[in-house]
Amino acid sequence: MQNFSFHNPTAIDFGTGAIAQLGQRVPSEARVLLLYGGSSAERNGTLAEVRQALQGRLVQEFGGIEPNPSYETLMRAVEQVRSQGLDFLLAIGGGSVIDGTKFVAAAVPYPQDPWHILETGGAEVKQALPLGSVLTLPATGSEMNAGSVITRRATQAKRVFHSAHVFPRFSILDPTKMDSLPVRQLANGVADAFTHVMEQYLTYPAQAHVQDRMAEALLQTLVDIAPRVLATEHDAAARASLMWTATLALNGLIGVGVPQDWSTHMIGHELTALHDIDHARTLAVVLPANLKVRRAAKREKLLQYAERVWHLREGHEEARIDAAILRTEAFFESLGIPTRLSAYALGADAVEPVLKQLEAHGLTALGERRDVTLALSRQILQAAL
Repeated sequence: MQNFSFHNPTAIDFGTGAIAQLGQRVPSEARVLLLYGGSSAERNGTLAEVRQALQGRLVQEFGGIEPNPSYETLMRAVEQVRSQGLDFLLAIGGGSVIDGTKFVAAAVPYPQDPWHILETGGAEVKQALPLGSVLTLPATGSEMNAGSVITRRATQAKRVFHSAHVFPRFSILDPTKMDSLPVRQLANGVADAFTHVMEQYLTYPAQAHVQDRMAEALLQTLVDIAPRVLATEHDAAARASLMWTATLALNGLIGVGVPQDWSTHMIGHELTALHDIDHARTLAVVLPANLKVRRAAKREKLLQYAERVWHLREGHEEARIDAAILRTEAFFESLGIPTRLSAYALGADAVEPVLKQLEAHGLTALGERRDVTLALSRQILQAAL
C-alpha cells in the first residue's frame, strides 16, 4: 500500500427529514445564496423545505445551473455573490449543481480571472466561501469531496479542479428526495458511481486489502440494488443504499494508498463536451472499451474483479477476463445505457476531434501508469465504436 494522508471534513446528515438540520448547520448570521438547477427542486418541495429551515436568515437564490455546469452561467452567480455581499453558498441538487457551487465558492475571492482556477486544476486556490449541499440526485459523490468539473461552452472545454478549500462543510442526504427522479437519471447515477469505483479499484495490485474489499462491496451493492432502484414501484431501501454508495464511491476513502486510473473519465469528459452526451453514459461507452484495450496491463486486477464481483472462478484466465468485461457491458445495458458510440450516431469520424481535445488539454499521459497516450486513447475510442 502506498503512503497517504486522508482528511475529509464534510459532515453528513442522512435520512428522511434531514433537511431540518439546516437550521443548525448554516450559521444564523449567514447571508445565503441558494443554487439549484431547473424547476424540479421547486416542484418536489425541496426548495420549500430549505426556505423553511433557513427562516430568519438573508437568503437569495440562483437557478438554472445546467447538467454540465457552464462557466458562463456560474460567473453570473459569482457576480451576484460579489455585488450582494453574500457569504454562504448552499447547493440544492445533484453533482452538477454542487460542482458549480464549488467553483463559485472558489471564484468569488479569487484574485485572477476565475478561469485560471480550471487552467491550473485548483492548485492556486487559497480560500473559498463556505458551502453546504442538499443532495437530490446521487451519482457523483461531489457532496463529500473537493473536486469539481466545469465546462466552458464557448470553447467546449471541460476542465477539472480540486481544492481542499471547497469541501462542503456539510451535506444533507435525504433519500426521499429521489422519489421524483426519472429512471434515466437514476440509471445514470448507478453507472456514474460504478465507474467511480472502477477508476480507483481496477488498476494493478497494491496490497491494499481493505480498499479492495471496500471497493468490491460497493460494486456488488450497485449490481444488487440496480434493478430495485429502477423498478416502477419505489424501493426506499434500495434508493437509500444508492445514495450512500454513490457518496462512498468518491469521498476519498477507497482511493487512499492505491493507484488510480481516471482515463475513462478524461475521455468521457471530451465526449460530453463535444456531443452533449450525459456524463455517465459516456463512461458506460468508454469503460468496457478501455478494459478491452488495456487488459494486459490490468490483467491481475481484472481476474480479481472477475472472481470477487462477478463470481467467475472456473475456466481459462483469458475466458474469465472476457466474461468479466462482458458482464460489465451487460450491467450498463441492463440500466438502459448503451455501451457503443454508434448508439449516439457517432462513427469513426468522431474519434479525431476527441483526440484533438485531449491533446489541447494536456491529457496525453493518462491512467495509473501514465501510459495512456493519444495512440492508446485512439484504440479505446475505436474499440467503443
